[in-house]
Amino acid sequence: MIRYFTAGETHGKCLTVIIEGVPSGVSISLDKINASLAERQKGHGRGGRMLIEKDTAEILSGVRGGMSLGSPIAIRIENRDWKNWEDIMGTEESNGKKRVEFPRPGHADLTGGMKYNHRDLRNVLERASARETAARVAVGALAKQIVEPFGIEFKSRVVSIGDVTDPSDVSSPGFYDRVMDSPVRFGDEEAAKQAMEYIDKVKASGESCGGIVEVRSFGVPAGLGSYVQYDRKLDARLAFAAMSVQAIKGVEIGLGFEAARLSGSHAHDEIFYENGEFVRKTNNAGGIEGGMSNGEPIILRAAMKPIPTQYNPLRTVSIDDKRPHEASVERSDTCAVPACAIVVEAVTAFEIANAFLEKFGGDCLDDIKASYEAYMDRIKHF
Repeated sequence: MIRYFTAGETHGKCLTVIIEGVPSGVSISLDKINASLAERQKGHGRGGRMLIEKDTAEILSGVRGGMSLGSPIAIRIENRDWKNWEDIMGTEESNGKKRVEFPRPGHADLTGGMKYNHRDLRNVLERASARETAARVAVGALAKQIVEPFGIEFKSRVVSIGDVTDPSDVSSPGFYDRVMDSPVRFGDEEAAKQAMEYIDKVKASGESCGGIVEVRSFGVPAGLGSYVQYDRKLDARLAFAAMSVQAIKGVEIGLGFEAARLSGSHAHDEIFYENGEFVRKTNNAGGIEGGMSNGEPIILRAAMKPIPTQYNPLRTVSIDDKRPHEASVERSDTCAVPACAIVVEAVTAFEIANAFLEKFGGDCLDDIKASYEAYMDRIKHF
């Protein structure tokens, strides 16, 4: 299995991540990692930070000549804004400026301060910030390259922003090409215009807005995950991964909550045997049954709440004198839903890659390929 740890603050020197368990022999493209980081920075409604940062990854270890070595891979992402915060966020000396005493409703500020006994809530928000997701996008981009030789790929889109929904058919020709070109990751151009107008209206009122994102994982073989223990169920692991992303408040797979309103005959996918293989002509289960991938595309949706920072601040109290006050205002986005789609895609890719390596694991890619081919041949004759 693979695991990773991230470190870094939003206005610190850099973000770093160490990924352990990547087998040797995997072709690693830095360009693909940087392309994912660039996608995360896009989207109508992003704030001024995106004008400063141009996220690029630097691989510090574990890769030589474009191939993984089997040893831990370390990645560094520079924070260009550090030069403006060095006196404030220095690890050895800090001038104590920009202290935060007015916690924002909906953010980690207050509870984090209570938990870690921080009287300056900046010590909380600097790490709780969604800036940390840049490191996770780098991890996801690397994880995609582990499973890419086996035909597994990931596509994300935005389903809705606020009350504006993309009516597109995801199976229509060129759908994901249109998504990639859209400032809000919609497939329908007219709906995208409506979403951008909605974001602009929300921004003008000093508010923020959320939405729903979707990730589809294609080419995942049947049998990843397990039914035998609760913590090995693939849907549980994917839900955990998505819920770990900042601002995510709900997750569904396949029909999700809609399944609760249907009868069993309308909710479940009938099984057929055609041309020497088991097939399902619907995918209401979203590619997972009994905690295991069933060979159909895995469909996951996540609901992102509005960003807690409001330029028209909500009411709060001072942690010093407990008097009523307006919440602190940090530089922020009005809408980060398109970026959230990239982050959820990244954490999904990591969990799928992790489950794949658990099933077909080996120390090098050739061993994994041998195990994978033997398994696929066996289930072909099941």
